[in-house]
Amino acid sequence: MGTNTDRSRDRSRRAAALRGARTAAALALLATGALVLDVGGPRGAAPAAGAPHQVPLAAQQAQSGQSGQSEQSGQQDRSEQTGQAGSCDLYRSVPPSTEDGPAVKAVKAKRSLVVGIDLNSYRWGSRNPNTGQVEGFDIDLARAIGTAIMGDPEKVVLKAVPTADRVKFIQEGRVDIIVRTMSITCERLEQVAFSRPYFTTSQRVLVPRSSPAKTLDEALNGATACAASGSSAQEELKTRPVKKLVTVENHLDCLVLMQLGKVDATMTDDGLAASQAAQDQTVRVIDGEVRPGVMGIAMLKTSTDLTARVNQVLNDYYANGSWRRAYDTWLKPYLQDDADRHWPTPR
Repeated sequence: MGTNTDRSRDRSRRAAALRGARTAAALALLATGALVLDVGGPRGAAPAAGAPHQVPLAAQQAQSGQSGQSEQSGQQDRSEQTGQAGSCDLYRSVPPSTEDGPAVKAVKAKRSLVVGIDLNSYRWGSRNPNTGQVEGFDIDLARAIGTAIMGDPEKVVLKAVPTADRVKFIQEGRVDIIVRTMSITCERLEQVAFSRPYFTTSQRVLVPRSSPAKTLDEALNGATACAASGSSAQEELKTRPVKKLVTVENHLDCLVLMQLGKVDATMTDDGLAASQAAQDQTVRVIDGEVRPGVMGIAMLKTSTDLTARVNQVLNDYYANGSWRRAYDTWLKPYLQDDADRHWPTPR
């Protein structure tokens, strides 16, 4: 009994230490004018906040049937996911429409559109520490969609959703749509419906500035690498010869673990990688990118008319210049690309 009690206390102390480290890192970001907080958004059952889940890569590959998968096979899978070679078309969605069908009418009947968002992504979705307002590229888009559908910005409810729970929140009806740097993949298309793509993306790697790595392979080979659970980055890292893959609930936790020296590298979307490097000058983005893809807005598969309405709003949002203005405001200073490079055009 005494031994079990001691172990329980040790686990509690370790969990408390990690929570404290995450808080300290967040305060450090505040000092640089770029605080990003999770302010108590809904969470599923999980270990203590910020606690990473570590599984040796070989075990993960065995569980998913990927043991021994060649790099060539991995590249083919990635090509198929971009719609270039086969298994699904990531650009396919229902035609845009302004009509109110059953799903839209149901949303209007409850007098609010609940939008799942991120509160951990600087310049995409985070709370401004100076104003207290939630802001970012995805937040502007979420509000534009909600206002267009509901006719009143006060009827748009923003709800924080962890990376790993995005599909679950849609399927359980806890949100109506997800606007949260969510890549469209063949697997996710089997689970939820997506709008037309609204942003092109790829996976990039962050490392500490002290790291000697110059290429993506140098940064990952034999490394302890981190990714958000349920993310495209996690799937990509399963194909890489990393020593250990650490998964966390939200990608910002990877940055905290890197600051603590617990991981050697982090993989995430290119826009998120740029935002983390902007937040913390002690990390840098490695040259090279993998797994090109597109982001979309997720909804229930049965909400066809809602998907059509969202597609109409996206078309209007781009045509009237709002998409470009949002890009120039939130992302261009850090991505340093012209906006047209990131607006998806069906191939």
